[in-house]
Amino acid sequence: MLVDGNSLTYRAFFALPTDIATSSGQVTNAVYGFTSMLVNLVRDHRPDRLVVAFDLPEPTFRHEQVPTYKAQRDETPDILVEQMGLVREVAEAFGAQVVEAPGYEADDVLATLATQAARRGDDAWVVTGDRDAFQLVADPNVSVLYTQARGVSELKAYDEAGVRERTGVAPSDYVTYAALRGDPSDNLPGVPGVGEKKAAKLVNDYGDVDAILAAAGDQTPKLAENLAASAEVVRSNAEIMALVRDVPGVDLGDVPAPEVDPVALNQLMGFLEFRSGSLRKRLDEAVEALGATPVAADGDTGDDANSGAMAAPAVAVAGDAATAAKHLGGLTGAGVVVAAASFTGDGAWPPAPVGVALGAGDGDGVAEVVWLPGAVLDADAVVAALADLLGAGGPALWCHEARDLLGWLATCGLEVRSLAADTGIAAYLLDPAAGTYPLAGLVGQYLGVEYATGDEPAAAGQLDLGVGDDAKPGDTAGANAAREVAAIHALVPALSAAMEARGLGSLYADVEIPLVWVL
Repeated sequence: MLVDGNSLTYRAFFALPTDIATSSGQVTNAVYGFTSMLVNLVRDHRPDRLVVAFDLPEPTFRHEQVPTYKAQRDETPDILVEQMGLVREVAEAFGAQVVEAPGYEADDVLATLATQAARRGDDAWVVTGDRDAFQLVADPNVSVLYTQARGVSELKAYDEAGVRERTGVAPSDYVTYAALRGDPSDNLPGVPGVGEKKAAKLVNDYGDVDAILAAAGDQTPKLAENLAASAEVVRSNAEIMALVRDVPGVDLGDVPAPEVDPVALNQLMGFLEFRSGSLRKRLDEAVEALGATPVAADGDTGDDANSGAMAAPAVAVAGDAATAAKHLGGLTGAGVVVAAASFTGDGAWPPAPVGVALGAGDGDGVAEVVWLPGAVLDADAVVAALADLLGAGGPALWCHEARDLLGWLATCGLEVRSLAADTGIAAYLLDPAAGTYPLAGLVGQYLGVEYATGDEPAAAGQLDLGVGDDAKPGDTAGANAAREVAAIHALVPALSAAMEARGLGSLYADVEIPLVWVL
């Protein structure tokens, strides 16, 4: 697998928001996107050799030959430049061979290695967002994985048939085709009036540059004039656009099998504060694809397990309205009430609750959770008790993705303005690229321990979110909600500290939390 490091990094930088950053303010959107793409590539393709090639800042032979080459490009943003070193560290942590060649571009390095691979009978994937790599495609050995127009997750595989379908020409004719149409991204003009379709027709009708120029008289007067006037430009383009396949000092035989150090890689992910549960899961899969054993999210190999298990909350099941109202009344004097609801998931709005768990939080955690089954929630006494608890002057309310719960409460006539913490929103602000924010994943990311579920006791290193003796054996929804209450209470301080370090506290408290009620 031959990766164009600059191409993927630039793609990631412009595809992801620049508010992806560490608590110290280091922008990491390009590193995050590059890491995500590399993880997927390694996991999905399991390469025997892994090379990441980078451009050097110094001019190449193309700049010397054509001084205007890429001259129109804006200067690389500083916040991207400062990420390039981190991108290299990620590549090296995966065991990739990082290759650069003075006077040449990363494309030339990839072309040289791909050509050597084909000669050896090896299969090579060239991973890039640069169409010039289409000239390298050669069945059955060399294919291109091309980044798509949007985002950082989609790659399209191109063999010879795919290149012909996209461009209208065979890979071996791609340079001539590109020389005729030009490449604005590299500041290389083409023949006026010759776009992709006309360029493909000329190539397929006549062949190489010399033959096309020799047949200029057979074209319409305007095209004949333009071909004649652009002859030197086309010849220069063809020379510039042809990738070098024999870069000195670049040898596939020097590329070892990738050896990943899972502990070092995990520590790097921690340093970069990449806490997305999806990314960490894919990272573990990629490490396993390289034949290594993943480590825990806190960098522990598992030999010295974290002993930070928390006490499990007891669960009181309120089977009737009177019992439910009594338990709710006992929470009104708390400083913080943590709530977790279970919904039917039938797609209706607002969703119908299976039940709601609530518990009073203090510095030591949540000692007891009351589970209100759906059957008692509509009772007048329960609605009145909820109004007293969650109304004006009541304790602060902490939830995870509270919109559904607040929406249902609104149908009961309760306008809840006491929401003070939403762990789902906090996790989004800290990692907007993750997409989903399950509690189990957040516990691992921000507390550094596993989320213990089920009836088994928590093992060392797990957050013990089991349930007490009062829970009914078959009451799965209540038990799960009780675990969520304890998890939310444990997460809020950690997420709040991370947001404050990032300067997100005001956005969270003054904009996002009040907006939950609006939504």
